Amino acid sequence: MTSPREELLPTTRRALLHRVATAQAEGRAPSLVASVLRDGELVWTEGRTCVEGHAPDEDVQYRIGSITKTFTAVLVMRLRDEGTLDLSDPLEKHLPGTAAGDVTIAELLAHTGGLAAETPGEWWERTPGSQRPELEDVLGEQPFKHPTGRRFHYSNPGYTLLGSLVEALRGDSWEAVLRREILEPLGLTRTSAQPQAPHAGGWAVHPWADVMMPEPAEDLGLMAPAGQLWSTTADLARFGAFLLSGDDRVLSADSVREMRTPAAPTPPGDWNSTYGLGTQVLRVDGRTLVGHGGSLPGFMAGLWAIEEDGLVAVTLTNCTSGPAVTALAAELLLIVAEAEPRIPEAWRPLPELDKALLELAGPWHWGTNTFVLRPAADGAVDLAPLSGSGVRGSRFRPNGDGTWTGLEGYFAGEILRAVRRPDGSVSHLDLGSFFFTREPYDTSAPVPGGVDPEGWHGLPQ
Repeated sequence: MTSPREELLPTTRRALLHRVATAQAEGRAPSLVASVLRDGELVWTEGRTCVEGHAPDEDVQYRIGSITKTFTAVLVMRLRDEGTLDLSDPLEKHLPGTAAGDVTIAELLAHTGGLAAETPGEWWERTPGSQRPELEDVLGEQPFKHPTGRRFHYSNPGYTLLGSLVEALRGDSWEAVLRREILEPLGLTRTSAQPQAPHAGGWAVHPWADVMMPEPAEDLGLMAPAGQLWSTTADLARFGAFLLSGDDRVLSADSVREMRTPAAPTPPGDWNSTYGLGTQVLRVDGRTLVGHGGSLPGFMAGLWAIEEDGLVAVTLTNCTSGPAVTALAAELLLIVAEAEPRIPEAWRPLPELDKALLELAGPWHWGTNTFVLRPAADGAVDLAPLSGSGVRGSRFRPNGDGTWTGLEGYFAGEILRAVRRPDGSVSHLDLGSFFFTREPYDTSAPVPGGVDPEGWHGLPQ
């Protein structure tokens, strides 16, 4: 039971109910369940079903298909953060002997390796994994469809390779590593590789008649890291919250932010959709949504989150086709975000601030462009154009040595440092060869190219 402060307004709940009920009815889904999480608390769940009195709740498992890929990506990012691998490493360095050894780990994560979308042979989602016992059975004789690194091309075999990479470096099964390193630390007790009661059965609904038949639920074998998992809306909502803020027991806030950052070229004709490192990224009505969709025969799933609103929405259904649950999850997010805008936390001063950092606060000039530096929490700083019209602002995290590293935008990865004079006073800021001075073209600072000795003047008469 959530506290009154956390509850959604009755009008918002009614709007959510109407949208979910419409999706289940018009999509002819045997059942559909949806949940919304706000600021870490599950604030709404609704289930609809064709069986009277058996509506699913947030604890009923459904198969989540390709949302599994995001879990696999987290395991790979953990290996990177530990120093076991680098994202620029070719796969061959850690998993030798495959036909895709030249593809980098980052390219596999972002689906830019040029690999085929599917495996050769029979439809892998509807056949037992025992038909593909080796990686060569997953990749086939011609694993590539596009030049490596040139374009986004969604690849299920690519995530099989990542799962095998995890197994090779951890010396354990993908499922065991997943449970130990993600599910148990985050308390995702209802997420598993095999169904655990209560769980939904998967169905195929006839496209032209209101009849249906059961779908098989195959164990995907080597393809498991691409789509094996079962989960609930409650567990996926908590996982969505983790993707927004991180959890040092699993992955830091900086690393999950990196996962949410676009890493693949935008698909032609769709400038509002791209892919990060194991996450899909959308721009909808001025908001950035991160998450993933998923489907396997008999099931469809959607998970989306909005960082600035602290919202996560999850939708699960048990039919092969019907309601567009991935889009539905996004719609539920926007219903809440627009009906109940997030109320900002009360302003509070920083608990303490280094005087040397306070000295850097205020306006700085890059050429004649004015920027403002603002100290933030934990020694971070924000540097943004004063007018708000520039595109070269960024937040910078402290490196512990008096420098900062850019986290976003044009200056992502660039080093910011304050250059001091012999007397200890600040001369200028150095940011990737750009000098920021207290006055535009400050004569007391070493401005590249020098400053006209006549200084500023009007138009000669």
